[in-house]
Amino acid sequence: MSATKRALVTGLTGQDGAYLAQLLLSKGYEVHGLVRRSASADVIDARLRWLGIATEIHFHDGNLTDLSSLLRVMGDARPDEVYNLAAQSFVKSSWQQPILTGNVTALGAGNMLEAVRLAAPKARYYQASSSEMYGLIQEPMQSEKTPFYPRSPYAVAKLYAHWMTVNYRESFGLHASSGILCNHESPLRGIEFVTRKITDGVARIKLGLQEKLALGNLDASRDWGHARDYVRAMWLMLQQDKADDYVIATGRTSSIRDFCKLAFGHVGLNYENHVYVDPRFLRPAEVEVLLGDPTKARERLGWTFECSLEQMVAEMVDADLARLSMK
Repeated sequence: MSATKRALVTGLTGQDGAYLAQLLLSKGYEVHGLVRRSASADVIDARLRWLGIATEIHFHDGNLTDLSSLLRVMGDARPDEVYNLAAQSFVKSSWQQPILTGNVTALGAGNMLEAVRLAAPKARYYQASSSEMYGLIQEPMQSEKTPFYPRSPYAVAKLYAHWMTVNYRESFGLHASSGILCNHESPLRGIEFVTRKITDGVARIKLGLQEKLALGNLDASRDWGHARDYVRAMWLMLQQDKADDYVIATGRTSSIRDFCKLAFGHVGLNYENHVYVDPRFLRPAEVEVLLGDPTKARERLGWTFECSLEQMVAEMVDADLARLSMK
């Protein structure tokens, strides 16, 4: 019987990290997570607890901005696979905290790659890249060959991390892959993200806890999938003989307005009676539309998404209704 595979996941307590940990555990992995010390330590594993897996994870104190801690954790965890999902990942905050975003999202990935090169060179590495790197889109449908044009400090930072991954693959022979993921959501999405803000708002309005929902640009369009499907793509990338970069997407784009229609419609409400645009939520430089081409992932990885937008929105609204009903 082969030895148990060991995986180290940064960003383990976030949406993607939690679903990825669940997937890896189901495949018999020993899962290790890098955890940043925080004043909110009592709630930091809330997503893992929601999935019922919090007690199955091996936690390690560390920080992407501290290379010495990453080297120590690599030595302790001895990973076969490393998934770097940690980042300052809220686009709006990246304009308010551009230096922090650069230090964590960009240089943090550089630290991770250096730690792998020095302490775990045989490990396979996954970098969470982002469709936000396409920004002011240069092609109607974005593939691995589409030029990047980032439109936020977050996207710029992600682009640095992406090209560093390519560089370490080509310079040092690391098995290092990047997933250029289009937007992916779930009931575990942070409340600060527009999709979860919508489903939480729908639940509150349906339960009579509020009447209106303030949003930004309703016409911005995104290619939305379910995080549970997208973490499966991450795992598939690290099972390939050769490392590479892949766009992960559904190939369908919908506007925030469309998302509102689905979410409010799920509980029998008309979004037009409740949603209004608040200029405070408009971005300094908007990314108007993103639409990913998943052809390469389908042909090389055998990956396809399983959860439709309609199913995902219904699941998110139902989860928020259940959460709020328990309070």
